[in-house]
Amino acid sequence: MSAVEEKLAQLGLTLPEVVPPLAAYQPAVQSGVYVYTAGQLPMVEGKLPVTGKVGAEVTPEEAKDLARTCVLNALAAVKSVAGDLDRIARVVKVVGFVASASDFTGQPGVVNGASELLGEVLGDKGVHARSAVGVAVLPLDAPVEVEIQVELAQ
Repeated sequence: MSAVEEKLAQLGLTLPEVVPPLAAYQPAVQSGVYVYTAGQLPMVEGKLPVTGKVGAEVTPEEAKDLARTCVLNALAAVKSVAGDLDRIARVVKVVGFVASASDFTGQPGVVNGASELLGEVLGDKGVHARSAVGVAVLPLDAPVEVEIQVELAQ
């Protein structure tokens, strides 16, 4: 088990299986020393635990937890191409999409769920640039979607 996975275990979390693609794409692709993940939904055992818009059917607190799940799925995708999460030199960028009610403006707080978990698990290597975007709808009516870009140690 990698040190990253041991840290996840200390937090009571486990790395899930890679979520199969919903369309014509790969969950993650490596180019040189970088791994780019596709947008990861908060799938748990093949299902979305919650659907709907944040600020309407989904609370910001629920959505923040879902963003954490998205990051776990993203880390699983990274591992599928990198082989070992201990190869992560740093998280470069996180992009979070939040399906938002028309008056919801708390997207940064929702995506903090992803950012904070990366910091807990990777320490300084988890510090990253980020975008948090409100959108009208996401695939499968998911409340949150997160993609990450990581640099691997050579």
